[in-house]
Amino acid sequence: MSRRPFPWERNYPPDLAWDVTIPRETIPAMIARTIETYGPEPALDYRGHKISFSLLGVAIDEVAKGLITLGLRRGDRIALYLPNSPGHPFSFFGALTAGLVVVHLSPLDAERELVHKLHDSGARTLVCTNIGPMLGMARKLLDTGHIDRIIVGDDAQFGPIPGMPHPPIPTNDSRIITIQALREAGRISDTLLPDIDSDDLALLQYTGGTTGLPKGAMHTHATLRASVAIYQAFIDGQGRFVPGERLRAICMLPLFHIYALVVLLLLQLSRGSELLLRLKFDPETTLRDIEVNKASYFPGVPTMWIALANIADLDRRDLSSLKLVGSGGAPLPVEIGQRFERLTGMRLGGGWGMTETASAGTGNLLDGIFKLGSAGMPLPGIELDVVSLDDPSRILPYGETGEIRIKAPNVFKGYWNNPEETARSFADGHFLTGDIGWIDDDGMVFLVDRKKDMILSGGFNVYPTVIESAIYEHPDVAEVIVVGIPDDYRGQSAKAFVSLKPDAPEFTFESLRDFLADKLGKHEMPAALEFRDALPKTSVGKFSRKELAAEEAAKSTYKRAVS
Repeated sequence: MSRRPFPWERNYPPDLAWDVTIPRETIPAMIARTIETYGPEPALDYRGHKISFSLLGVAIDEVAKGLITLGLRRGDRIALYLPNSPGHPFSFFGALTAGLVVVHLSPLDAERELVHKLHDSGARTLVCTNIGPMLGMARKLLDTGHIDRIIVGDDAQFGPIPGMPHPPIPTNDSRIITIQALREAGRISDTLLPDIDSDDLALLQYTGGTTGLPKGAMHTHATLRASVAIYQAFIDGQGRFVPGERLRAICMLPLFHIYALVVLLLLQLSRGSELLLRLKFDPETTLRDIEVNKASYFPGVPTMWIALANIADLDRRDLSSLKLVGSGGAPLPVEIGQRFERLTGMRLGGGWGMTETASAGTGNLLDGIFKLGSAGMPLPGIELDVVSLDDPSRILPYGETGEIRIKAPNVFKGYWNNPEETARSFADGHFLTGDIGWIDDDGMVFLVDRKKDMILSGGFNVYPTVIESAIYEHPDVAEVIVVGIPDDYRGQSAKAFVSLKPDAPEFTFESLRDFLADKLGKHEMPAALEFRDALPKTSVGKFSRKELAAEEAAKSTYKRAVS
């Protein structure tokens, strides 16, 4: 049965088709093919140490067999508590090859969050490293009975890290083994690897930034493989790269987050690219990777681009090796995108995706139609529409604002052990994203805000990102977060938290309102302003409204209690 073309298809370049073929294969099968193709070529660069595809393949096989010798079986969950170090790809691909389900933990998670994810997922084995406090936290989880076993990657083999010690790994506790010992066990084992299917569960990726406890989004090998195929089709269909062209990709985005996991670890390694693994984001390290190491691809989140755009001499730095840049994880402020393009001559295209969509959702073309403030257009194979906030089955016309919903082969299978939340999150076979926005007649997607962050002020819907984008135009503002605060008259009003550029003076609240007078409606004007030296960020570098909103709620509760 033929279908009506989507409006965004009119703006696809000639060689880019919306229909995409998704290979029916597992993630281990995908990476094994790449390893065979690119054998001696470098796959990973970590603190100056190069690891070839062939050596990566050996590590994956040994880890997989080693995990089976420990008694782990197909479908068992294993937690990865790792930064961007070689232990992550070794363990991630090794676990999937052994038929296990990976549970990602963030090194920045509080102990309570770690305990929740471990108990909710049922993971009893944890892989970590001895960088800084991570081994200490893992041992605490072990000693308090939250896990049964720790597998530790000894990072000291790659040399010292200034300011980050390498605590010794215990040798007298049978519950603690090293990744090297695990690999040795796998090397001499005659264990047979299990047969796995593309519909097998591969990943429990816990969602952040939602109300209540984090939920485990269930991704199969098929949904992850679909995202890789979708991104691959989008890149190759635009004609800028030779199909399969290898890149040198800066990997500062954390691999425990879905964005980096898919666009870097899975997509780029499947293309034979080299990942420059970096433990954390630093603007000067990033510029050194571009200028000295000749990196050709850098995906970041808006906070990274804000930091880079505020470097005083960015326009005089040599960024000529870059062929592709991208922003994801959160909406990119228009002013930051414009500033970066003015300074570098490169279009900084943003995109939209979610944990539940294995990152893939929308993207901006490398050339062709581009609209400021847009998250781009739906990628191949992805159906997006906008529905009423009151009725998720009522599809709104193009141009009208509502909740974005998605139907695609990369959409997750539901929330782990949470059928009620899963049922609430789908309507007519589409996933309800919780993002508010609209799609214009050209198929370009514009995001207004998260449904849960919307401020209800005097009967109006007020969106924090709209206010933030306007405040970013102020020449002294480096970063801004807007949250809703209680208002006895309006119900809620907006408060802006601002950090300033170096040496910029604080300005008055009245002067800010004057600056915004021609940029915002009266109902959108912030009712309060507070300066901070730094604004809170999540473990992946996204701005976090949650902490500031909680502070304001606590203040309001205290005022009511003492009044």
